[in-house]
Amino acid sequence: MHTKNKILITCALPYANGDIHVGHLLEYLQADIWNRYLKLSNHESYYVCADDTHGTPIMVESRKRNITPEQLIEEAWKKHTKDFSDFEIQFDHYSSTNSDENKKLCEYFYQKLVEKKHLAFDSIDQLYCEHDKMFLPDRFVKGSCPKCKSIDQYGDSCDKCSSTYSPKDLLNPYCTICSNKPVLKKTEQIFFKLNDFKNYLQDWLPKHTADEVSRKMSEWFKEPLRNWDISRNAPYFGFQIPGYADKFFYVWVDAPMGYVSTTEQLCKIKNLSFDDFWKTDSKTDVYHIIGKDIMYFHTLFWPALLKAADLRSPTKVLVHGHVTVNGEKMSKSKGTQIFAHTYLKHLEPTYLRYYYAAKMSSGIDDLDLNLDDFVQKVNSELIGKITNLASRGAQMLTKKLDGLVSQIDSDGKSLVNLCLSKKTEIETEFYARNFSKVITIIRELAEAGNKYFDEKAPWKTIDTDKEKTQQVLSATLIAFRIMSIYLKPILPSYVERIEKLFSEKFSWNDLDKDITGRKISDFTALIGRIDPEKIKLIVSESTVTPPEVNTNSKAAAQSNNPTTSIISLDDFSKLDLRVAEVLEASEIKEADKLLRLKVSLGDLGERQIIAGIKSAYKAETLIGRKILVIANLAPRKMKFGTSEGMVLAAGNGGSELFIFSPDSGAKAGDKAK
Repeated sequence: MHTKNKILITCALPYANGDIHVGHLLEYLQADIWNRYLKLSNHESYYVCADDTHGTPIMVESRKRNITPEQLIEEAWKKHTKDFSDFEIQFDHYSSTNSDENKKLCEYFYQKLVEKKHLAFDSIDQLYCEHDKMFLPDRFVKGSCPKCKSIDQYGDSCDKCSSTYSPKDLLNPYCTICSNKPVLKKTEQIFFKLNDFKNYLQDWLPKHTADEVSRKMSEWFKEPLRNWDISRNAPYFGFQIPGYADKFFYVWVDAPMGYVSTTEQLCKIKNLSFDDFWKTDSKTDVYHIIGKDIMYFHTLFWPALLKAADLRSPTKVLVHGHVTVNGEKMSKSKGTQIFAHTYLKHLEPTYLRYYYAAKMSSGIDDLDLNLDDFVQKVNSELIGKITNLASRGAQMLTKKLDGLVSQIDSDGKSLVNLCLSKKTEIETEFYARNFSKVITIIRELAEAGNKYFDEKAPWKTIDTDKEKTQQVLSATLIAFRIMSIYLKPILPSYVERIEKLFSEKFSWNDLDKDITGRKISDFTALIGRIDPEKIKLIVSESTVTPPEVNTNSKAAAQSNNPTTSIISLDDFSKLDLRVAEVLEASEIKEADKLLRLKVSLGDLGERQIIAGIKSAYKAETLIGRKILVIANLAPRKMKFGTSEGMVLAAGNGGSELFIFSPDSGAKAGDKAK
C-alpha cells in the first residue's frame, strides 16, 4: 500500500480544438474514481489537468471562425469544464497551457537545455509558400496522403488511413491559404538531443512503467535516439522561443509542462509546497494516466526533459487502452462517436460511470462500450441487484415499521460480516485501479443480500412477526449501506441520494459503524432503468452524414497527374443528377460560405439546399437560374437548417468557383444523362 503523504494524479490534457466524447471520458473517469477513493480513504490526493491550447490546428480553426485563438481556447475551456463537471469528474484544479506559469516554465526548461548543451541546430527542408512568403506549418498545407492516396489531407496525418508523415511527403501539396503549390526551402530548427539521455531512459523505463509498456518502448533503443525538433516557424499559436522573433515551442514541448504549471497554480491556491511535488520524489507520488497512443511522448521525451531541468520524474506512467463502441472504432457516420453533452441530454452520468468501472482494469487492453450490453448490464446489476436491495428493504421498513433500524438476526449478521470482510480486498483493488474487480465484489455481495432477503421472505411475515421482519429489513439495509460506501468513489451522486436515506455523510472509516436505532428517511427511488429508446436517440443525434464529395479539389486541379478515387458505373448511376430552378436565394449571415436556396425540381417538388457558394455568387443573381444538383442525397441536418441536395460546382475556391448550368431549353426536373 501507499506510504507517501501526498499523491498527484494527472491525465493527458484534452485538446482545445474539439469536444469531449465518450472515448476521452474513460481516462478522466478512471483518474476521478481513483482520486475519490484515495480522498475517501484518508490519503492526501490531488487531481489536476488543463486544456492543451497551442498548435496550428487552433490557429487554423480560429481563422476559419474569424475569432482570435484566445477566444477559441476560452470557449473550449468552458465547454470542457462543464462536460467534466456534469459527468461528476472532480478536479482539484483545472487550468490551461496558455498561462503565465507555463510560459515561464518553458523558458526555464529551454535555459536548462542551453546551459547543459542538450540542443542542436540544423537546417532542414520544409515546405514554403512563395506567394504568402511563409514556411507552412502542418495544418497550412494539404495534399494527397503518401500512403493511401486520399486527397485533401493535412500535412501531419491522414483522416482516412490514420497514417502520420512529414508535410514534405504529401503528394500534390498546396497551401491552404492561397492554393498555390509550395516549394522546399531550407530553414534552421532547434532540436533536443534525446540520445544524450539514452542510458538514463533505458534504466528509467522498467522502473516507472508496466512491463508491457517498457518492452514496447525499449524497441527505440536498438539504435541511437533521434534528435527531436522542438521549434516551429511563425505563424504559430504558442510560446515564442527566447532569442527568436519567428520561432515558437512545438506544442508537445509546452503541453506536458502543463502538468507542472498547473501544480504550481494548485500550490498557490491551496498554500502547498511546490517543491514537495516536483523538486523531490521523497514526499509525493506523481502518476500520469494516459492513452497508449501517446506513450512515446510521456516515456521518452518527457522524462528526459524533466531530467534536463533538474525536476523529478513521474513515479509511474499508467497507460490504458482505447474505447471502441460496439466492437469498432468510434464513427460519426454510425453515430458511435458520442459527445459527452449528447449523452447527458438523455441519460445521467451514473450509468456510464458504472459501466466503465465494471470494465476498467490497470491493463492496456481496449474497452468496448457495447450499447446493448451497456443497457443490459446496468439494468441487471446496478438496478436489478444493487438498487433493488434498497427499494425492497427501505420501502417496507418505512411504510410498516416506522423506518427504524433494529438489531439483526444471526443470518443477517453473517451477511453484514461478509460485506465487511471484503474491505481489505476492495481497498487493494481500488488502489491498483482494478475497478472491474471492485464492481464484481459489490455485485456478488448484492446477490448474497438478495438471496438472504428472498430466503427470509419478509413480505410473508410482516403481519405475523414484525420483530423478525424488522431484523431482516434492517440487515438488508445495513449490508446495502456498506456496499454504498464501497461504491461512493464510482457513483458519487447516486450514493449522495443514499446518504440522504440514511441521514449521514459516508466515510470509509464508518464502514462498520453501528446504526442500530437509527430512523431512515422516507424512501424515494434512487435511479431508474435505462430505456433502450434513449440509446437510439443518442445514436441518432450523434450520426453525421459523411462529407460531400469534394468537387473543389485544389490538389487534383494543380497536379499534372491528379489522384482521384475510382468508382464503378453502377456507383455513378446511383446519383440522381437533376436540373433545378432557383426560386429563392438568401445569404446566411452567420456563415462565411453558405447561401440558402429554395429550388424547384419539377414533378419532384421543391427543396431547400444549403450551398457553400457565397464567396463566388451574390444570392440575388441566382434567382431564376437553372443549375445542376444531386437530388437523391440524404438530407443533412446542419446548424442553419436541413439541406436536401447538393449544388454541383467546381473551381479553385473563393471567387474562382463555378456552378454547373445546363444549356437553354432544359426544364426543372430534367434528369442529366
